[in-house]
Amino acid sequence: MTATAARPLVLDPDRLFPAEPAVRSVARRLHEAVRDLPIISPHGHVPPQWIADDVPFGDPTSLLISPDHYIYRLLHAQGVALEDLGVGGRVLDEAQSRRAFRLLAEHWPAFRGTPSRFWLESELGDVFGIDQRLHVDTADAIYDEIAARLASPDYRPRALMDRFDIEVLATTDDPADDLRHHAALRDDPSFTRRVIPTFRPDRYLEPARADFAELTSALGRAADVDTSTYAGYIAALGERRRAFKALGAVSSDHSHADVVTLSLDEADAARIYAAALRGEATEAECTAFRRHMLVEMARMATEDGLVMTLHPAVHRNHHTATLERFGPDSGHDIPYATEFTKGLQPLLNRFGTAAGFHFVLFTVDETVYSREIAPLAGFYPSVYVGAPWWFLDAPEAIRRFRGAATETAGFYRTSGFIDDTRAFMSIPARHDMSRRLDSAYLAQLVAEHRLDEEEALETAVDIVTTIPRKTFKL
Repeated sequence: MTATAARPLVLDPDRLFPAEPAVRSVARRLHEAVRDLPIISPHGHVPPQWIADDVPFGDPTSLLISPDHYIYRLLHAQGVALEDLGVGGRVLDEAQSRRAFRLLAEHWPAFRGTPSRFWLESELGDVFGIDQRLHVDTADAIYDEIAARLASPDYRPRALMDRFDIEVLATTDDPADDLRHHAALRDDPSFTRRVIPTFRPDRYLEPARADFAELTSALGRAADVDTSTYAGYIAALGERRRAFKALGAVSSDHSHADVVTLSLDEADAARIYAAALRGEATEAECTAFRRHMLVEMARMATEDGLVMTLHPAVHRNHHTATLERFGPDSGHDIPYATEFTKGLQPLLNRFGTAAGFHFVLFTVDETVYSREIAPLAGFYPSVYVGAPWWFLDAPEAIRRFRGAATETAGFYRTSGFIDDTRAFMSIPARHDMSRRLDSAYLAQLVAEHRLDEEEALETAVDIVTTIPRKTFKL
């Protein structure tokens, strides 16, 4: 075994804290106060079936690598084939699964300095009790140790919900989903945690899709409403929102190419909808309809109280061959620049000051935090600055976010942290990273005499408790 592999895995208690000793001491105290507070996860992608059925997790690869696009996309960039990692629903046998874990270990140096390394090492050390560094020489031993842990009842999903102290876990769900797993959790007296659905209607609002007519029919069947007309389509969306809310949903989530909004008159909307069902709507008409429907979602939110969140401006499925071979969400979604101020003005002009409307704006274009999103949140009572998301949920980007957003909008117009993950085991690691970085940021404000430590402590606690509960109406 090499000297590198022989060194133990040590999670330094001061990781991500400031280097200056006095500031670090303040950060330690702030983090100590929030470290063990319950986790509130109002936006994520963990399948509810995992929790409802409480089925034991499988092998280490299918748990830690195959569903985690942060891991496998960077391995793909190093030349590793996605099929060797179980991406796209491919089932690996034991030998293939072990080989995939070795591939991760072989390419582990590629993760130096990335949040993925921080999260995975936190999972290995804190969740699985691994005391060896990941390395080609230790990969098999670590694989075996994780596999042995996963065979224990203590590592089943519900036990881990308790161990991680997850107070609320929001999933992301299709409007036509029957939500049976959520219903099962609601009706199970032995389950004391809170798992709630999130209404995600993106593809039902995109008439340019080739399958739009099939989707609207499925929506109609789920809602028991005739969607052959625009009025029926709107009614079906409203009915499904009510069904989601009845099972605990607090938000709807939207991700489109842009956040341009406009309002069509009902006759125009009905005409375009009918043309779209026939496959005859023009590209311009389809774009106008989608932008109109974003305003309609805001209108419905003012009526039913669901929080509206935007996650825009990602080029989905950038590489056609990978899409065709592995399906969507296979690691090649790429961000691009976006604009909020002009695009959202029609929506905010109508609903920006509506009582009870909460509108959370996320971005993967961090240039808009200080220029657009924070100023919007600094005026409109409805608007909140969404936490760094996806490509930005990394230490340096989170530090930049706090400086960019806080100076204009303050702490209390932000959303609280969201983990946005499909990787269940990484949830506590992601939240701990955020808590450490916020403790460090607040400690710096204390050191500069911009806050006293008592105020910083109160703010640190609010960021992980009061703020997400208020923003998402939990």
